[in-house]
Amino acid sequence: MTEPSSPLVARDITLGYGRSSIIDGLNVSIPAGSVTTIIGPNGCGKSTLLRGFGRLLRTREGEILLHGAPIDGMRTRDIARRVAILPQAPSAPEGLTVAELVSRGRHPHQSWARQWSSDDEAEIGAALALTGMTHLAGRPIDELSGGQRQRAWIAMTLAQGTEILLLDEPTTYLDLAHAVDVLDLVDRLNDELGRTVLMVLHDLNLAARYSDRIIVMKEGRVVTVGTPQETITVEMLREVFGLSATVMIDDESGAPTVIPHSTRRATRIPVD
Repeated sequence: MTEPSSPLVARDITLGYGRSSIIDGLNVSIPAGSVTTIIGPNGCGKSTLLRGFGRLLRTREGEILLHGAPIDGMRTRDIARRVAILPQAPSAPEGLTVAELVSRGRHPHQSWARQWSSDDEAEIGAALALTGMTHLAGRPIDELSGGQRQRAWIAMTLAQGTEILLLDEPTTYLDLAHAVDVLDLVDRLNDELGRTVLMVLHDLNLAARYSDRIIVMKEGRVVTVGTPQETITVEMLREVFGLSATVMIDDESGAPTVIPHSTRRATRIPVD
């Protein structure tokens, strides 16, 4: 029986592309109301797992459950009303404005019996306000900075009105300041709106700082699951990433911080 505290559950799933399987026999559950981050080396199956949870990729074996029901048997529209997914580096048609992009988040709620309404306008306005994009609503997406563009896409997923957000590398191509800005926003969505968030991140220190729970993957399997303090360890870094590092606890956040060891000299000889 699926625990009610886990809206998304993967049971013995196999996922892949073409004839290749990337994930084989994986089991994992995503707690409600948490920020869960998947980490692991390149090619380990992080994005593949996220795509499976959003049913952008169907399971070959096993099943993914959404509130206890197999996701493969659901209508796409019904899934889109519960789960929003933001892929890596999404693209929009040239000239599309922020408001037009965000309005697309309301499409799963439209039907012949339910046309555009004031409720849709309210959802769009709220999504723009929460992401700080109201003043840019009329601007074309392709005129925005990287951080603004990512906020616009997150606003679209918010307008979708789902309880679950799947974010694949939401900080890709962003500098550190903009990455922190976007993850602060994700933290607010979880804290203030109670959204369940599952995301993929490469930056281990950002993952440790912004996650309630971390899923560590290697070669298509789950190595360990737990809090940042439980999962970000010297032993895990060596086993999973082949990285020699020191792990320290940040005094401000209490999150573990990874300090890689250099294979070169620790100090540089100054050049006159």
